[in-house]
Formats: sequence, C-alpha cells, structure tokens
Amino acid sequence: MEEKFIIAGKNKIEGEIAIRGAKNAAGPLLAATLLTQEECIISNLPLVADIFNLLEILKEMGADIEWLDERKVKVSCRDISQERVDFDKISKTRVSVLLIGGLITRFKEFKFSRPGGDRIGLRPITTHLKALETLGVEIKEEGDFYYLKRDQLKGREVILQEFSPTATENIIIAAVLAQGKTTIKGAAGDPSVQNLVEMLKQMGASIKVLDSHTLEIEGVDKLGGCSLDVIPDRIEAGTFIVIAALTPGRVLIKNVRSDELDLFLEKLKEIGVIFEKQNGSLQVDYSPNLKASKVQSLPYPGFPTDLLPLIVPLLTQAQGKSLVHDPLYENRLNYIHELRKMGADIEIVDPHRAFVFGQTPLKGVKIESWDIRAGASLIVAGLIAEGKTTIGNISQIDRGYEKIEERLQTLGANIKRITVDN
Repeated sequence: MEEKFIIAGKNKIEGEIAIRGAKNAAGPLLAATLLTQEECIISNLPLVADIFNLLEILKEMGADIEWLDERKVKVSCRDISQERVDFDKISKTRVSVLLIGGLITRFKEFKFSRPGGDRIGLRPITTHLKALETLGVEIKEEGDFYYLKRDQLKGREVILQEFSPTATENIIIAAVLAQGKTTIKGAAGDPSVQNLVEMLKQMGASIKVLDSHTLEIEGVDKLGGCSLDVIPDRIEAGTFIVIAALTPGRVLIKNVRSDELDLFLEKLKEIGVIFEKQNGSLQVDYSPNLKASKVQSLPYPGFPTDLLPLIVPLLTQAQGKSLVHDPLYENRLNYIHELRKMGADIEIVDPHRAFVFGQTPLKGVKIESWDIRAGASLIVAGLIAEGKTTIGNISQIDRGYEKIEERLQTLGANIKRITVDN
C-alpha cells in the first residue's frame, strides 16, 4: 500500500498557522541525551517520521522514553547497549548519523551502518569521520558499515572541510567529554547548532563561541540532565511563506524567528513578496507581481539550501528569467523534472544550476517526491496549478513535515491523503 497526496489547485489560502519545532534541531538534541546518565526533557518536538525513527533507535538500544505531553518527551540513556543498534532504521534516516558522536563517548568500539535519507546526491560523512579521527577515533569502512574504536578521546584542533551542521553537531557531542581542549574551526553557525550548544551548556559542558565559525570546548568529566525546547523550524516557516505569497488570501504565520531568515526574507522582498514582520509572527499577502531573480544557497546565515526547492515554483510565477544555484548537492535539482511535467519552463544548466522562465501557468499531473524539500516544492506547485495534482512517495515529505495536508486544510487548501495499492 502507498499513500499519495491529491491536490486541487487555485483555492484561496487564508488564516493562521503556527510553526512546529525544527526537525534539524530536534535530532541533535535527542542524540545528545546519550552523553548523560540523567534524564533529559525535550519539548516542542516535531511529530515527524525522522524524529519518531530516532526515538525508536534510542529505545531499542535501551533508552527509557516517556512522553510527558504531545510534544514533550523524557529520555533516559542510563542503560544502553551498542549491540542493539537497529541498522535498518538507521538506513532510513539521515539524522541517525548524529548518534555517532554520542556512541563513541559511551563505548570504546561499535559498528554503525551508513545513514539513509534524501535522494539528493552524494552525502558522504567524510567530514564527520575525519573530525572524529582527529580526536583519536580509529575508523574502518567495510561494505555498508563503519567500525569505530578508540581509547581516550583527546581534545585537538579540528578543521572541518565544509560548513556542515550535522558534522559540527557530531564533533561537538564527541568533544564535550573528551580529555582537554578542542577547537573547532569551520563550524556551521546554524540555529540547530546554537540550540545544541544551549542544551549542552545547560548539562554542564564548557563551550565558548569564539566567532561565528569557531568553537572552543573544554572537556568535562560528566554531564547532567536538562530541560529544553526545540527551536521553531525556519524551513517550515519558509515553506508556508511561499505558499501564502502564491495563493489568494492573507496568512498569519506564528512562532517565526524571522532573524534566522533574514537573507531569505530579503530575497523574497526583492522578488516582490508582500509580508510584514510582527511580534514573533509574519503576515504574508498574496503577491501577484513577482520579478525574476538570482538565488544561490549559501551556508547560514545565507539563503538555506533546504529552501531553494521552495523558491523554484515561486519563480515560475515571476516575470523574466531567474537563476537558481545549489553548489552543494548534485542531485538537488531532480524535482525540476517533475515541475516540468506540470508545464514549468525550466532549463537545467548543470547538476547545480537551472534557469527558470516565467510567468508560466502550471497544470495538475501525476508527479513523484524525491526528498523532503522537493516534496514540499511539489505541494506548492500543486496548490497553484490548474486541475488535479497527484504526488507519490509522500513518505519522504512525512519525514520532515508534520501532517502538512491537515494543516493546509485549515487554511482552505483542497489537499487530501489517499491510500492506494502498489
């Protein structure tokens, strides 16, 4: 059995919607619970497949997981075993890679399967592994598994080869209990990294932010428990902003940290999106007069790579020729083939760049979701298309968006989830 989304486009979208917790921040926080024998309480969890999967991996290793509320969980990793790691679940979600840093602090050796996730091109964890080797971890790769072994983790200067949030988070988790001082250069400054640092400091870690891309960590002997909220999801906020701009009506988007979206919002303003910042909220109006633009994803605080797929359907409705450029992932643009089926006039220049020609009407067809953000892009396209759009492989979308069809329905969207025989 497979689930699909059916969308009838051209509906008026209006009302209020609140942004949930960030999946990309919740993952590191849950992984960091491996560092302590004490209980950690994490609130504002997004109820998405990737987070449920990560909690199941921890539970099967022996963690005590107790739901205190709909979005609040108490995690105790007092008694866990590296022998009970569920490699099948790890292979289904990219966020599982964050467990490596915590496991190497708990166990002198273990094996770990390749993490799964989006089909957006090669996403090797070389940066993670080289950083861990700098701290004294021996790593061997055999088939689909990594074998990790260490004596004492020792603080060193670590220079990350890319501004990778997950690599930064993994090495922070590994370094807080290492012997001596670790300096991380080339660290990502994303809000998810900041959320993790806040949690670890509450647990008793010694972390100094020297500048936007340099961290200094003095290893401590042990960490305690904590109680912390997951930050709001800026990528989900960006998704609803684009939807509101493209559909008739006005939407008030609550629980938005607009300072984390500064460059994204500046680019939207340049394109012609009408919005107003309010106290913790953003009001977005239908914006029919859009202009072409050049959009390139960059490390935080630049334009987020996860929002680049959302900007493409917006640019199909802008006058003129736009350029989108994602330097990181060579298959990120695969969803463009699906948008072309809907009538979008887009030319893929190379694996990282595409020209978008507008203004082009879209029509509903049967299309397929490649990954979380590509799936969201196709939902946006379906909402503005003429006729019926059917989106397959929506399990990818469920990994990062919580009941997105139900939340869009509250705004007036004609979208439903159906189950069909394969």
